[in-house]
Amino acid sequence: MTSRTRPLATALVAALVGLLALVGCSAGTPAPPGGPTSPSIAASAVNAASFPRDVKIGDTTVHVAQQPNSIVILGPALTETVYAIGAGEQVKAVDKLSNYPAEAKKSDLDAFSPNVEAIAGMSPDLVLVSSDQGDIVKKLTALKIPVALLTAPVDLDGVYAQIEQIGELTGNDAKASEVAATTKSRVEAAVALAQGTTAKTYYWEVDSTFFSITSETFAGTVLGQFGLTSIADKAPGADKSYGYPQLSAEFILDADPDVIFAPGGDAAAIRRRSGWDVVRAVKDEAGIIVLDNDLASRWGPRVADLAESIAAGLAKIK
Repeated sequence: MTSRTRPLATALVAALVGLLALVGCSAGTPAPPGGPTSPSIAASAVNAASFPRDVKIGDTTVHVAQQPNSIVILGPALTETVYAIGAGEQVKAVDKLSNYPAEAKKSDLDAFSPNVEAIAGMSPDLVLVSSDQGDIVKKLTALKIPVALLTAPVDLDGVYAQIEQIGELTGNDAKASEVAATTKSRVEAAVALAQGTTAKTYYWEVDSTFFSITSETFAGTVLGQFGLTSIADKAPGADKSYGYPQLSAEFILDADPDVIFAPGGDAAAIRRRSGWDVVRAVKDEAGIIVLDNDLASRWGPRVADLAESIAAGLAKIK
C-alpha cells in the first residue's frame, strides 16, 4: 500500500467499523375490588415498585426514576433485545434501521446522525444507544433524559450480560434472565452439534473488496466457539485494522481456507471468481456458507440463530 493510499484505507476501515457496530409492558390498571389479578398485571406492578433504581453499565451508572414507558432506541441489536424480553409495549420509537421484529416502532431517527431535538421531542423516559455518535449521551444527559450506552459486546458472555442489563433498565428482569439463559443454551447446543466438523480455518467476507474479520472481533469469538480461526489473523497490518483488515485475493488463495462465510453474499458469484477454484472451501460443495447479514452483524438474542446457522452449514462440509 503506498503512502498516498494509506490514509484512504484507514478512513475506510474506520467507516466500516462504525457501520458494523450500528448496523412496552406498561403498568397495568388495577383489577376491580375483589376481582382476580392477571399474572401480567401483577408482574407489572412488582416491576414498577422496584423503581427508582441505578443500573451499572461498565464504568457508568444509569439512574432510572420509574419503570420507563416511553423508550427510544438507537441501534437495531438493542431493539431486538428490548422486544425479545417483552418490553415492546414500553417503546416509543426505534431508529430507521431497526427492522426486526416486524412490530418494532420504526421512525426516521438515524443512529449514525442522532437528532437530539427530535429525540427530546418524543419525551422519552429512557434512551438506549449502541454508540455515542455526535456526543449523544452528553447532550441527552444535559437535558436530564436518562440514556444508556450499550455498545457491541466483545464476546458471548457480554451478550448475555447486556440482555440482563436491558432487563434491569426496563423493569423486565425476570424475562431478561430467562432470555439470556435460553440464548446461551441454544448457542451451546449449536456448538455441540458441530463438534465433528473438519473445518479449522475460515475467510469471512465483509464485502467484495475483501475486507474481513479477525478472530478478535465479536463474530470471530462466536466462530471461535466452533474451533475456527480466521485466516485474517495473519494478514499484513491486521494488528492495526481494528479487527477488520482488507485482504487481497492472493492472500486468500494462499491461505486456502476450509470454509468461506459470506453474510448477505452470493456463493455462486464467489465460485465464479478467476482462480478461486483451487480453494478448499470452493472445491467443497458446502464450503461457502451464506449467512443472513442482519444475524451476522448484530448481537442480542438472535446470536443463537447465528450460531445455529453456522452449525448447520459446518455439518454439511466434507
